[in-house]
Amino acid sequence: MREKIVKSDVIECVLGLGPNLFYNSPMEACVVVCRTDKPPVRRGKILFVNAVNEVTRERAQSFLTDFHIEKIVSAYRAFDDLDSFARVATNDEVIGKSANLSIPLYVRSANGDTKSNGQGVSLQNAIAGWLESSEALRASMDELFDVLEGVQTTGGRK
Repeated sequence: MREKIVKSDVIECVLGLGPNLFYNSPMEACVVVCRTDKPPVRRGKILFVNAVNEVTRERAQSFLTDFHIEKIVSAYRAFDDLDSFARVATNDEVIGKSANLSIPLYVRSANGDTKSNGQGVSLQNAIAGWLESSEALRASMDELFDVLEGVQTTGGRK
């Protein structure tokens, strides 16, 4: 079935998104954009976008920021190779890989600090998140100690 869809040239883009974007679903999401009337420059080609690291997680919720959305939309509009993020493959190349639409077959992940932990979170983003939450915790603890010192100096509650 995948081979027939690829040969019919209706797949324009395969977009991989990070985990936990949809309520009660911890899996990574995949969006397949299909068009029966592709622009001439896109015919016979498929854009693969690896946006699994373009997810922000706060307070047990994952979401795409405006920056993430713009990066994904820009890649889609450009329809060109972007190192470790997007790649245009020909339909013949995809068929040569048994019509497999798995994004990692076409878009290589970044080397170095930006390797993913398998859940769409890079080491660099994890450390940045940890530092941010540590600062927030430190500020919260300082505020708590100030309140407790105020209680001790006044001899009780106000």
